Amino acid sequence: MKLQTPTSVTSEDVEMPRIESEIRSCNLCTLSNTRKKAVPGEGPRDAKIMLIGEGPGHHENEQGVPFVGAAGKLLDQLLENVGLKRSDVYITNVVKCRPPGNRDPQPIEIEACSKYLDRQIDLINPRVIVTLGRFSMSRWFHGVRISDIHGQAKRDGNRWVVPMFHPAAALHNSKYRPLLVEDFKKLPQLAADSRIDESASDENRKKSGGEPPVEQLSLL
Repeated sequence: MKLQTPTSVTSEDVEMPRIESEIRSCNLCTLSNTRKKAVPGEGPRDAKIMLIGEGPGHHENEQGVPFVGAAGKLLDQLLENVGLKRSDVYITNVVKCRPPGNRDPQPIEIEACSKYLDRQIDLINPRVIVTLGRFSMSRWFHGVRISDIHGQAKRDGNRWVVPMFHPAAALHNSKYRPLLVEDFKKLPQLAADSRIDESASDENRKKSGGEPPVEQLSLL
């Protein structure tokens, strides 16, 4: 009888379930009083692309899974158009509980959830972050309108951040759908560029024996 080799468990393997557990029992803001199910996020821990929306809606609140309503179906189509599946990316929101009546998340609620999002980003360490909607966009892009900068990637350390319209916006106004389609087409190349940059940085680090230089943020 052949014995199986035990699979080693890393701290990273333990941390994501810990974050999800904390989110599901969180009471840091009043959204915890009206939620049915908190929605931590979904996707592989080593995802190269991370999508950050605004907050759960009715269906997400019922199931505890992000983007499962009409906007989620459109998101699946947008990913499929560029050769990606939902299982290839990590999906979450700036707030993890549904705002009553699907109202906009309030600053105090976004701030309460920010510690969870910070930890998710640090743990997954995606090469590309896609902000879906203005509330996730404002974390990296200040004082600008999404209509002016959608699809324009910004460097943030060793990753790209790309602001895009929320899929729900395309459901309410058809003019946004072709813009989303075109913006999503940029994702595979951005992810590939990041891998090239990461390899180059590793090689330069080996040659110099030092840390990689900090790159100032800039718009493409």
